[in-house]
Amino acid sequence: MSPLAVRVPEELSARVPAEQRGPGLDRDDVRLLVSRGTEVSHHGFAELPGLLRAGDLLVVNTSPTLAAAVDGRVGHARVVVHFSTRGDDDRWAVELREPDGRGATRARAEAEGVEGRGCGGLAETKVRLPGGARLVLEEPLSARGERLWWARVSGAEVPALLREHGRPIRYSYTERDQPLSVYQTVFALPYADGTGSAEMPSAARPFTARLVAELVSRGVQFAPVTLHTGVASAESHEPPYPERFAVPEASARLINAVRAGDGRVVAVGTTAVRAVESAAGADGVVRARAGWTDLVVTPERGVRVVDGLLTGLHEPEASHLLMLEAVAGQAAIDRGYEAAVRRRYLWHEFGDVHLLLP
Repeated sequence: MSPLAVRVPEELSARVPAEQRGPGLDRDDVRLLVSRGTEVSHHGFAELPGLLRAGDLLVVNTSPTLAAAVDGRVGHARVVVHFSTRGDDDRWAVELREPDGRGATRARAEAEGVEGRGCGGLAETKVRLPGGARLVLEEPLSARGERLWWARVSGAEVPALLREHGRPIRYSYTERDQPLSVYQTVFALPYADGTGSAEMPSAARPFTARLVAELVSRGVQFAPVTLHTGVASAESHEPPYPERFAVPEASARLINAVRAGDGRVVAVGTTAVRAVESAAGADGVVRARAGWTDLVVTPERGVRVVDGLLTGLHEPEASHLLMLEAVAGQAAIDRGYEAAVRRRYLWHEFGDVHLLLP
């Protein structure tokens, strides 16, 4: 798929959360673009219960957001470590970045005093972390590049390090640092091993407890799944790396029951799509599964389970658009994004949302 033929003006980046844009506002005070095929309509997010039907099912990601950014030093140079994904061997996939001078980060220049090998760093690079902890880069996560590295941490347990010294990952289009609570969704659950998502499963951010209660009262059901999302590629929009996921037995049964009836399965976020489609067989039946998924949902692969998708607005180059196209078709995505730019919807994790329905 070629990138969308739209240009998103910089001023359409959502710089602060909805509830900080004016007095009396809440998380659900964002706009909702609805695409039914190539038909587009415009709503407030609080209208969502009226756009769904009794018997519909929302698949939601319960992964909590981690305070995944930690300051460190390589030699005399300041770096910011983005902790992405915990491996089965207790190593962590990390990205080393450098401060941009405005409170966010940028891709790291070549390491000081050594011959660089791209923005990811060098094998055996040692990073000093707060509290006397140390991190050593061991090997690239993927042969595709050196942005993410498997690293080993000594002198501290990573979950405790993040709780004490970490902060949420922040990108340059945001206005200021925010507390971790701003990045947690209403569906987030703590995990005993301290794992979670490096970046917020942001499609669920506009949900409030009040709105969830209204949806339930109207007969909309919820199926929890888990996918711990890693650090996105802010500069080059790489396809997703393998991520840890789980679809519990109760959710698998509920999804299959809705698919056998008249309800629609609507995933809340691309992470929920990736999880549930990873648990679906070629027959379209969802079975309880847990582990790692390297599934990339494309129009060629298609979707086996999901009828609709509630998602944020993605940059025209983003690999996530392949998934949106798999759910709704390229014509629907093109038409929706043209309308979003024309009506000045807001982009990124604090922005407006897009509901794709059959």
